[in-house]
Amino acid sequence: MWIPITVVAAGFQTARTALQHRLRALLSVSGAGFVRYVYGAPISGLAVLMAWAIGVQWPHIEPRFWPTITGGGVAQILGTICLIRAFDARDFAIGTVFAKTEVVQVALFSMVILGEPLRWGGWIGAAVCTVGVALLATKGRRITWASVREPAALYGLAAGGLFGLAAIGIRGATKALTDSPAVMRAIVTLAVMNTIQTVVHGGYLMLRERDQVRLAFVHWRSSAVVGVLSVCGSAGWAMALALQNAAKVRTLGQVELLFTFAVSRWWLHDRHTRAEYWASAMVAAGVLLVLLTG
Repeated sequence: MWIPITVVAAGFQTARTALQHRLRALLSVSGAGFVRYVYGAPISGLAVLMAWAIGVQWPHIEPRFWPTITGGGVAQILGTICLIRAFDARDFAIGTVFAKTEVVQVALFSMVILGEPLRWGGWIGAAVCTVGVALLATKGRRITWASVREPAALYGLAAGGLFGLAAIGIRGATKALTDSPAVMRAIVTLAVMNTIQTVVHGGYLMLRERDQVRLAFVHWRSSAVVGVLSVCGSAGWAMALALQNAAKVRTLGQVELLFTFAVSRWWLHDRHTRAEYWASAMVAAGVLLVLLTG
């Protein structure tokens, strides 16, 4: 059952990020990120109420849940903004590929912070992924320091690192909820995180880009769809992780790259060179090596 759920979750995530990219015609970078939370929070909250109403046991919340989910939520806000900026700097598909280095970055974080080194297969995967990212940044031309530092690469890599930190925070938060089924713990975590994100990001916009809050509701037809897709995708990942170990779910989840290039080509009408396809394939291969053998 976890296999179709993971594939569907990857599809929801691809659709959500593509629509956020399209929202850039109506909203700023920060505004396009905000709609994910302001419309997602009520939906995830409703899911929690429905589960509680039908008798699903409410979890016991340990004190460490609150700082952990807050940290993960803020990391996800910043990661989403960096991802949208990567789209602006290059295009939807290439920005997503850069962000997919999340898996390699998390593995390296684990080595440095937690003292959990990669196995030899993981190091090979990290090297392959690094070369793929460099080739993608240079568009197949000679690799120079200036070309590797192009905005799309920097924003995409930053997005990947921040999403990795967000995933660690979300995982830690769900483990801080006890005495309840996995699905209930997942949707409670999602609802609390979306609510915190709405307050934090909304507060920032009220101080710095107040008009974006108004525009997020003016363009509610497009914005609300992003929120719905975000909740559906997040719930799908949570359910898949409740049914199967994280390594297998994350490995199968790389099917998102296929969806991304399909959407980029046939819906957003982006054009890519053969060198970009090969470099993207190297990134995907490196990520899979880290997941499977790291």
